[in-house]
Amino acid sequence: MLPTSSSSSSKGRPIRPNTFFPHYLRRIVKWQQMDIEYTFWQMLHLCSAPKVVYQHTKYHKQTKNQWARDDPAFVVICSLLLSVSTIAYCAAYDYSAGHAVFVVLSVLVFHFLVAGVILATCCWFFSNNHLREETVNSHAVEQHVEWLYAFDVHCNSFFPVFVLLYVLHYFLSPLLVAHGFLPVLLSNLLFMVAATYYHYLNFLGYDVLPFLERTTLLLYPIGVSFVIFPILILIGFNPSRFFLNMYFSRPL
Repeated sequence: MLPTSSSSSSKGRPIRPNTFFPHYLRRIVKWQQMDIEYTFWQMLHLCSAPKVVYQHTKYHKQTKNQWARDDPAFVVICSLLLSVSTIAYCAAYDYSAGHAVFVVLSVLVFHFLVAGVILATCCWFFSNNHLREETVNSHAVEQHVEWLYAFDVHCNSFFPVFVLLYVLHYFLSPLLVAHGFLPVLLSNLLFMVAATYYHYLNFLGYDVLPFLERTTLLLYPIGVSFVIFPILILIGFNPSRFFLNMYFSRPL
């Protein structure tokens, strides 16, 4: 869904049938209606050339008159990949099959969906209330960021984080969970890169919207990351050990 158009008066506000979201949910169980190839193309370019993805978002707006995806394939595939990676962690660090199922569901529901809903809602609220250009003409059409587009931006930003913290981290975990300064340094650097890239992609997602201004405010959390992670390194905090100990029963 794209940022809708609404004038300052309710009379000028176009009435749209509220049928898109149910249709979006129905397509989740219909693989034949999903564009799998395009989804993997997006995932690849989000890790290598994210601006290209948002250039295609502009084309999507021009052809389908909406900013957000009308295809749930990205969410479905990302959920499946996240489940597979979590199962791999459970095979390496857990003893109980029942607990492994709990971990997979927890990561899928809370790490991806619940955290995504919270972050998307915060960005949706912030962009609509603080980043929209002020309309000088009282008769001009106002545009708003739709919540589903904000969730799309989160999903786009999350995928490289998934590659770094769920895939690459898995193969590096024997080194990262070891004791000593080097594992602490490498673990914090990996988490810092993931956090930085997430907020950079989040910025790109809102910067492409022509009716928003001051979108560089969305880059400020990157500065916070550059302050926090050196402090964590100095105090010897290892995020890899922390999260693996929190979720899995095998002692590290």
